[in-house]
Amino acid sequence: MTTPITLGRILGYAGLAVLGALVAAAGALVQAGLFPGGLLLSLAGCAALFYGGLKATGSRVGVAVPAGFWLISVLLLSSTRPEGDFLFAAGAGAYLYLLGGALAAVICATLPQLTSSGANTA
Repeated sequence: MTTPITLGRILGYAGLAVLGALVAAAGALVQAGLFPGGLLLSLAGCAALFYGGLKATGSRVGVAVPAGFWLISVLLLSSTRPEGDFLFAAGAGAYLYLLGGALAAVICATLPQLTSSGANTA
């Protein structure tokens, strides 16, 4: 059972991609503040975006698109510039944010898809 590709679906995935980049930037800034509360808030935002993408689109692509853009954004934000500036400080919180966000994406992508009757489609 495949869903047709429509303009609305493409725009929805584009919106999820933008949200993935925004959540990555916001999480990079928030995770260092008030440790461990900022880290937990950042990870909750990641999990909410990935699960929301799954439920909004009804497919695993709804998790893959924001997770992919989240990962690309986090990697770009964590790289150093020639001036020596970077957004992530070297510490346990940054590594936990990177690993926790990736783990949240994997968990949301592997959740079982249930039909409206509650029966598993697999």
